[in-house]
Amino acid sequence: MKEGMTVIDLGCGMGIFSIGMAKLVGDTGRVIAADLQQNMLKVLRKRAGKAGMLSRIKTHLCLPGAIGVKEKCDFALTFYMVHEVPDAGAFINEIARILKPGGKYLLVEPRVHTSLSYFEMIIAFAREAGFFVTENPAVLFSRAALFELGRMR
Repeated sequence: MKEGMTVIDLGCGMGIFSIGMAKLVGDTGRVIAADLQQNMLKVLRKRAGKAGMLSRIKTHLCLPGAIGVKEKCDFALTFYMVHEVPDAGAFINEIARILKPGGKYLLVEPRVHTSLSYFEMIIAFAREAGFFVTENPAVLFSRAALFELGRMR
């Protein structure tokens, strides 16, 4: 992630990662913080204001079953949330639609809630959507994969 990028934090909650990403994308970048819960977005806006990052963050209320973001993004993050999505395949397809060609997607799931076979199923959905695994970063207590859209490594 670098300055000037448009990034999306899906299932952002209170914005721990959204605020960190806002610092990385700089004044010319933008973070879309997306969540199903309006209260989480309200807390995020308050926290982002205190951190001086509110101007870089746009909050987006998702609908059940659809992300609903129209903008194209350079990077997407799902941290500990795909296992809660009722239709992971449709969700991953929507992430692919949101990302620009060559866009990156970081998937991180908790080992305690995500079996290896389920994680591999998510990776299969991502491959079907046009993603290729570029790396499996080590994230404590987690299963993680970094993908790129539309390019094979």
